[in-house]
Amino acid sequence: MKLKIIVHPAEDGGFWAEVPAIQGCATQGETMEELLANLHDAVDACLSVDLETIDISENDKVLELVL
Repeated sequence: MKLKIIVHPAEDGGFWAEVPAIQGCATQGETMEELLANLHDAVDACLSVDLETIDISENDKVLELVL
């Protein structure tokens, strides 16, 4: 999967970034390397789903889609 991100310089140094395709998905880092690592964690958290909170019947199927 490829996502476009927008990286901004932070006022106090470092960077912050947002993922426009995922509403509310943003993070920050002191270095570009830290920012990229934090982006992976942020996207993973924004896209994770807790199946325990979803009503799934025995006729439903849960699939994973890899892009």
